[in-house]
Amino acid sequence: MTQVAIPLFPRFTALDAVGPYEVLQRIPSIDIVFVGHRRGEVRTENGMLGFTCDATFDEVAAPDVVVFPGGVGTRQLIHDETVRGWLQSVHQNTTLTTSVCTGALVLASAGLLDGLTATTHWGAADVLNGLGGSYVAERVVEHLPQRIITAAGVSSGIDMALRLVELLVDREAAEAAQLLIEYDPPPPFDSGSLAKADEATMARAAEYVRFRE
Repeated sequence: MTQVAIPLFPRFTALDAVGPYEVLQRIPSIDIVFVGHRRGEVRTENGMLGFTCDATFDEVAAPDVVVFPGGVGTRQLIHDETVRGWLQSVHQNTTLTTSVCTGALVLASAGLLDGLTATTHWGAADVLNGLGGSYVAERVVEHLPQRIITAAGVSSGIDMALRLVELLVDREAAEAAQLLIEYDPPPPFDSGSLAKADEATMARAAEYVRFRE
């Protein structure tokens, strides 16, 4: 079995964790563990949804893959020595260490993105650059020799997880997972990136961000 560790922390973004989970758990050879500072419930960034953390960082010392989600709570984690130390330790032996959205900030704070291009949510690009990464506006950024993959905001974690399945198993497995979750979107709107959004959409998005901070 391939063990995939998905860290949970207060004020994480639900889809950052659930999107990859939904893809990866379809594969019989992949086992997923939700890991954190302590066992028990962890609430998402708006407090409306609770997830159960099944193991502590100390109990998951050698995962094959890490998928680090993002969320408002990452702003505290970049100063968390327990989290940074765990990442530095497990990355020595992971097959792949990955992030979704602002999870990249935590990877960067642990020194894992030094000298590498990476992606994150567009709103955190400057923070990522300040932590040693080099932001690029791409949906998924791979550095396979360094065993690092980063995904941009929220929904991009699904794309990254499909690529993970291809790397960990094979292309047919990834395509089967894509079929099982019926991931075949034509979105009803075309404003999913800064390059496509108009000024009014960007202003409304900024308003919603301020409301959640």
